[in-house]
Amino acid sequence: MQTDSILIVGTGALATFFAYRLAAAGVSVSMLGTWREGLDALRKNGVRLEGGSHYWVRATDNPAECRNARNALVLVKSWQTERAAGQLMECLAGNGLAATLQNGLGNDLILSESLGRRHVVRGITTQGAALLEPGLVRSGGEGEIVLEASPDLGDLENIMRIAKLKVRIVNDAEPSIWGKLVVNAAINPLTALLRLRNGELLDNVAARALLGELAHETAAVAAALSIHLPYPDPVRAVEDVASRTAENRSSMYQDVLRGARTEVDAINGAVVRLAEREGVPSPVNRIIWSLVKALPVRGKI
Repeated sequence: MQTDSILIVGTGALATFFAYRLAAAGVSVSMLGTWREGLDALRKNGVRLEGGSHYWVRATDNPAECRNARNALVLVKSWQTERAAGQLMECLAGNGLAATLQNGLGNDLILSESLGRRHVVRGITTQGAALLEPGLVRSGGEGEIVLEASPDLGDLENIMRIAKLKVRIVNDAEPSIWGKLVVNAAINPLTALLRLRNGELLDNVAARALLGELAHETAAVAAALSIHLPYPDPVRAVEDVASRTAENRSSMYQDVLRGARTEVDAINGAVVRLAEREGVPSPVNRIIWSLVKALPVRGKI
């Protein structure tokens, strides 16, 4: 693939959103996935943004059709990362770079085991998106992309800036990753369990109290790991995000609504596992983790 092209691994909400923005800017976009309905819609109609036009992308389930990719964005669910790593082994170029913007912890390690550490960049995005139907996405407001600095990051950063995406490069992405983890560990499972939009958590006294407990517990684990969060007050930070994104349905809520497997293992589950290792109490995270795990799963995506 040429340097002004990008491979997006995934066909869900964020994958579709970023594919739209990049394709609209003239970047050649390929999307690699396994969701049949999503791939069919992308081939038929291209990527579409609510209220916008559509742009054509290459959509495939065959890694062989994406060989020699120099730049890749990994935007699959955390439980799909191992599969994505196997696909990228076949299609990432020898000097290629894969950036993970996924939720939760450990995705970069899984990718690095297959691709090698120098081929993986960890990052996060605060961009929200909701998939209205296969290939059609609604933006959840303008967020930013945070990427860890890498000697080979230039092409990928330039491509994102061509699309006028808000990009910030940092020497160490760990504080940003944990900053988002605290938010996700509090908002996502509660919205999924209670079937509430983000802002509705603040209007419910009991839900708001749980929101604070989850934020405190997760921040305590970060402190035990000597990670400095990018804000001084985790509870206020979580409540601020819930307020700013009041009308949004979290990604975990969207997963539960369609009966799909959630990312709770890589979010609250990861918090509990690290809390146990560090000797930090995390009873609310543990209970919430178990409750989300107990929800029925009907879908495959």
